[in-house]
Amino acid sequence: QVRLVESGGGSVKVGGSLTISCEVSESIYGRACLAWFRHVPGMEREGVASVNGFRQSVYAASVIGRFTISRDNNENTVSLKMNNLKLEDTAIYYCAADTRLGFQQTSAGGPVAADYSNWGQGTQVTVSS
Repeated sequence: QVRLVESGGGSVKVGGSLTISCEVSESIYGRACLAWFRHVPGMEREGVASVNGFRQSVYAASVIGRFTISRDNNENTVSLKMNNLKLEDTAIYYCAADTRLGFQQTSAGGPVAADYSNWGQGTQVTVSS
């Protein structure tokens, strides 16, 4: 059974920084493309960033220059470091993983949710003024 467990969510002021992490089952970690998505109730889920096994990453245009995705192969984790946070970054952030060949990007540049079959439970990130 594949498990993804997020951690590190919380509250932060506008302009602040926060890093969230996700531990991924060892059974798929090495072969998987790993991604972060976010969801605000009432809105569509948004692909934020992804990183493949070659450490190639893609980002949604809204987070370029502010967010950095990274993977730690020793710890089987993927992290998302978020700097210069804005009110509109408030959302539930989900970690996702899949081992398929070929991944799509949205028109905004981020990963596509339909490409991922394994998901974490989500972690809340709240940015306040």
